[in-house]
Amino acid sequence: MRIQQYTLQLKTTGKTLHNITAQLNALVQQSGIATGICSLFLQHSSASLIIQENADPDVLADLEDFFRRLIPEDTSRYRHSTEGADDMPAHIRTALTSTSENIPIQGGKLALGTWQGVYVWEHRQHGRTRQVLVNLVGL
Repeated sequence: MRIQQYTLQLKTTGKTLHNITAQLNALVQQSGIATGICSLFLQHSSASLIIQENADPDVLADLEDFFRRLIPEDTSRYRHSTEGADDMPAHIRTALTSTSENIPIQGGKLALGTWQGVYVWEHRQHGRTRQVLVNLVGL
């Protein structure tokens, strides 16, 4: 059994989805693990991790549009606004999504479905440096 840990750093460009699938597959390949699990943890409370369609960009645009309507950036709705109008909505978005994912490793790569990709979803208006802790466990 092998255990490897990496920190993937990503500079986001503001409120958008950033596909990290290729970077994760590169780490899996580098690790030499053929069968196991990839455990991901995003170390932030105003961004999230999601597994979503990676073929049609309209899916990602529709998700962003839906969340914009569901969770408006209106400081009159929230107590917490010291970091700007987008901060509390970002925390709500993260609470409704996730900061962790577990993906099987099969044949030396992530066992994602044909149309699936792994994304860091930045919920703030301005870019940030985000860290994803990547734990790879297996044989």
